[in-house]
Amino acid sequence: MPFLGKDWRSPGQSWVKTEDGWKKTTSDDNMDISAESYCDNNKENEYECLGEGKNERYNQKVVQESFNQDNLLLSLGYDMAAKKRKKDLMNNNSKVPYFHMEKWIYVHKGSTKERHGYCTLGEAFNRLDFCSAIKDTRRFNYIVRLLELIAKSKLPSLSGVAQKNYMNILERVVQKVLLDQQNVRPIKELLQTLYRSLCGLVQDMGKSVLVGNISTWVHRMENIMQWHQQLDNIQINRPTTEGLNLSDLPASVQLNIMHRLSDGRDLVSLGQVTPNLGVLSEDRLLWKGLCQHHFTDRQIRKRLIVTEKGQLEWQKMYFKLIRCYPRLEEYCETLHFCTHCHILFWKDTKHPCTANNPESCTSSLSPQDFIDLFNF
Repeated sequence: MPFLGKDWRSPGQSWVKTEDGWKKTTSDDNMDISAESYCDNNKENEYECLGEGKNERYNQKVVQESFNQDNLLLSLGYDMAAKKRKKDLMNNNSKVPYFHMEKWIYVHKGSTKERHGYCTLGEAFNRLDFCSAIKDTRRFNYIVRLLELIAKSKLPSLSGVAQKNYMNILERVVQKVLLDQQNVRPIKELLQTLYRSLCGLVQDMGKSVLVGNISTWVHRMENIMQWHQQLDNIQINRPTTEGLNLSDLPASVQLNIMHRLSDGRDLVSLGQVTPNLGVLSEDRLLWKGLCQHHFTDRQIRKRLIVTEKGQLEWQKMYFKLIRCYPRLEEYCETLHFCTHCHILFWKDTKHPCTANNPESCTSSLSPQDFIDLFNF
């Protein structure tokens, strides 16, 4: 039979350690005890014992009560010190993000007998170790896209710790870009999206949406503008190593390299380096492959642009299509979700799965799928 005890939501009891063992104290005793009353009581007890000549049993009782009161004062002091350390830790302004050692999280959308509550987007954001993920080149674009989606609509749904962790991860991303001098344009677009979202939240909706003081978020917005200015002033250094570069390769090899690029804006930037690369970047087959890679035939037929000679302007069609339809998103490594045990994890990390064939139960999640996973 199950044990039926007192209500587990009760405030509990206070116990102090004595020579005879642990002794329960009441709330009245806790309220009456203070440092001054403790000292005054000791002095009065000493005077009474000396003046009246109490027996030995009474003296032992006074010593026992003094010992109990001493232990109770120490326990109260330890509780206050623990609360102070916890408060200092929560108010710490250091930029060390909060995350757990595990790189997976159990996603539960409702209360059960085993688990109470549900998993939130902020909890998953803290637990999945995005700080080390941005150092991996395979995961970098995935994290950036996820940060952009959160900045557009999901920032108010994050907890205070998750919002602070978000800003810390964003600062690490900016520092990595400034150090590596790569992926400058997507990070600038991310900062612009986040700044526009914060402007709308701070000015229109007020502090009831964002966790923390408005001045804190204004300071964070100033940091975002400062990071954007640093990215604008970045100077790409030429490599110091001697040897072959892209311009020294044959035209066929250069064109083959351009076919590996999945963003038309990268092709335009590459064509501005040298005149020869500019001619190759206008190749019709190159832009045709981009259009067919990112968009369906039906979408292409709705946005046809024909020249006077009857030829299709694939380059103009590409930039027109990206304004109307989303591009195909491809990532080297993504988060995976196990449908058997409902665990979200990175592919190269293990998770406690009980299925006979774990690979058949896992599915890859795009950044938008990750956001939709927490839409209860």
